[in-house]
Amino acid sequence: MAEKQFIIDVRSLSKKYGYHFAVDCLNLKVAEGEIFGFLGHNGAGKTTTVNMLTTLLQPTSGNAFVAGFDILREGIEVRKRIGYLPENVQLYDSMTAFENLEYFAKLSGISKPGERILQVLDFLDASGYRDKKMGALSKGMRQRIGIAQAILHEPRVLFLDEPTSGLDPFGVKQLRDTLLRLNEERGMTIFMNTHLLSEVTKTCSTIGVLSHGKLIHSDSLANTMKRFNDEASLEQVYLTIEEGRYEK
Repeated sequence: MAEKQFIIDVRSLSKKYGYHFAVDCLNLKVAEGEIFGFLGHNGAGKTTTVNMLTTLLQPTSGNAFVAGFDILREGIEVRKRIGYLPENVQLYDSMTAFENLEYFAKLSGISKPGERILQVLDFLDASGYRDKKMGALSKGMRQRIGIAQAILHEPRVLFLDEPTSGLDPFGVKQLRDTLLRLNEERGMTIFMNTHLLSEVTKTCSTIGVLSHGKLIHSDSLANTMKRFNDEASLEQVYLTIEEGRYEK
């Protein structure tokens, strides 16, 4: 059997503010091709972790490697290989979807940006929105254009921070279908911070649980549910893990 390739390799990563550790000695590995769900309470340190892995925030100590590159010494190479969708998509409301994507494509140095934009919009079933101003789009459609921007340069890893926040049920389903297609058809590894446990069961292959900056559980979703076979749902499993009512 071929050895698993870890596209995200986090080693004793910490971020400290004053005397408080937002992330405390995090060790984590995510295999290439996984959809990884990063769970935790508000303030657990999930967004801080993603900000460090995407090179937006300097760690206090430790290190990590994304797609084989050191986040501290090879930040430019890391950024070439990742896409990132924050909780609140930052796009220009006065510009059309196409104009926004063209701007980011040129910043990324994409050759033939117009052709690539049309390919991505078609893949995301969003071609009909290319000439609409961003300010006129719903939260769900803004999210979709945000994903388009994040995958224009064909990244190997896509990071998402609370991607379902503010979406209605239809928008949540559209997002889920998009992530599954990116993973299955493009082989993209997806690292997703989320509170929506119902979506984790439908989307993620592996999960990690962060509590007060510390990783307290990491395993495949299948193994996790098997281990807690007395629990009826992932929500109950999560609460059991979070409350420390299990043997490691």
